[in-house]
Amino acid sequence: MRVIAVAALRAFWQQHPDAEQPLKAWFEEASKASWTQPSGIKAQYRSASILKNRRVVFNIKGNDDRLVVAVAYRLQIVYVKFIGTHQQYDAIDAHTIESS
Repeated sequence: MRVIAVAALRAFWQQHPDAEQPLKAWFEEASKASWTQPSGIKAQYRSASILKNRRVVFNIKGNDDRLVVAVAYRLQIVYVKFIGTHQQYDAIDAHTIESS
């Protein structure tokens, strides 16, 4: 998978250094993956939440942080839509949030 908006991940871990290694690990795993449907993501990440509109929520750093992505399965692209603390995540709508 090609991950788009890596700068958002980098900006987040610069503010939250303890999230750097978990996000880098997720990025490396996602980059090597070739998901063709949501079940492929669930097989690799049991705690991932599959939403409508090809959205997926990943728990990062023991669920302290949340990562919302949109997946274009045929194009093999993952678009980062949101990365934030669990508290910040609770204040957004994961179905419609767009990266800033």
